[in-house]
Amino acid sequence: MTNWLRLPLSVVGRRIAGTFERHATFRIVAFALAFRMFSSLLALLSKVLFPLVGEAAFTVLKRENLFWDSFARHDSGWYFGIARYGYEFVEDGRSNLAFFPLYPLLMRYLALAMGGGRTKVYLAGIIISWTAFVVACVLLYRLARHFVNDSDAERAVTYAAAFPFAFFFGVVYTESLFLMLSVASFLAFRNRYWVWGGLAGAALSATRVNGILALPALAWVAWQAAGSSSAERRRALLGVALVPMGLALYSSYVFALSGSFIEWMHSITRWGYYPGGPPWTALLDLIVPMLTSPYRYLTEAPGAPYHLLNGMAALFALAMLPVVKRRMGWPYVLFIVMNLWLPLSSGVLEGLGRYTAVLFPLFIAIPTISSLLGRQMLLISFASLHMLCRALFTNLHPMY
Repeated sequence: MTNWLRLPLSVVGRRIAGTFERHATFRIVAFALAFRMFSSLLALLSKVLFPLVGEAAFTVLKRENLFWDSFARHDSGWYFGIARYGYEFVEDGRSNLAFFPLYPLLMRYLALAMGGGRTKVYLAGIIISWTAFVVACVLLYRLARHFVNDSDAERAVTYAAAFPFAFFFGVVYTESLFLMLSVASFLAFRNRYWVWGGLAGAALSATRVNGILALPALAWVAWQAAGSSSAERRRALLGVALVPMGLALYSSYVFALSGSFIEWMHSITRWGYYPGGPPWTALLDLIVPMLTSPYRYLTEAPGAPYHLLNGMAALFALAMLPVVKRRMGWPYVLFIVMNLWLPLSSGVLEGLGRYTAVLFPLFIAIPTISSLLGRQMLLISFASLHMLCRALFTNLHPMY
């Protein structure tokens, strides 16, 4: 091909690729917002149709509102309290130091930017969660394109949004922010944006206690991306070294408040979580009765239906590990294992659904399952359980 023809064709190719990229991003943003709205309307309908199982401890507006109150349940009140009034050290008691600072700080300053006031704090949390979810979907698509084709990358976003516990991405919880920052840090390190990856990782470690558990996987990805270049490896090391800074800064603040750098960890144990035990105990406590006497277990054991839903999410993640390994590699398996190990080692199933919802390699791997029927059945199951879990959360069932 002559040189005068090759150059215009390359320009045309880049323009076509850019147009496709913009259209794909637009579709993902529109889908993310539409899905969040659908989930919110579903919450409203469930609250109208079904009674609450308990008394709501707080409201989003000054008085009860069927629509807005569905965005704030359970731990949302703790994030509101930190955003509104700050941290308080309670010696030998349950303390809000167990909740990491980035999300409530964003709530506080966005609320102040909107004019301040109690209601604005909750509204700020909703805006942050929705915005972070939309950005996370776009970043997830871009990261997925490194491992699958463009169509499957878009499907990965669909699976992530439809996951049974993905409703947490639209409420006043940290899940959306955690998902966005984890995908951003992995994507940045893979593309050799070392400082951006480190800063995203630092923000991640200041968002939730398990944020720091992404460090080994991020270091592995950075090492692979740096290749054999000594200069790139030094820059990668600098980026990775930034990741623990979020946790370090929060621990320093906690020390100034309580006299202990790890008081946040002690506070977590006072909530009934004791990590460090065998990670298989909680799952065995679910699997054995479900295999031997499922009806009796589900109807008589306290909290059994909720344990089943949370446990199913963790078991699904474990079952997907070979697929993740084959498609994405060991660093992403390590990311999943580390983030499952911590809650499972506490011996409880509570919260495992939302912890699993942020394990993005699962959703990139699902479209690579060879069986079309299997993928379709999985998506149907996701959507059906999503509706159930959203209704349970809205009506104050213990879906923490």
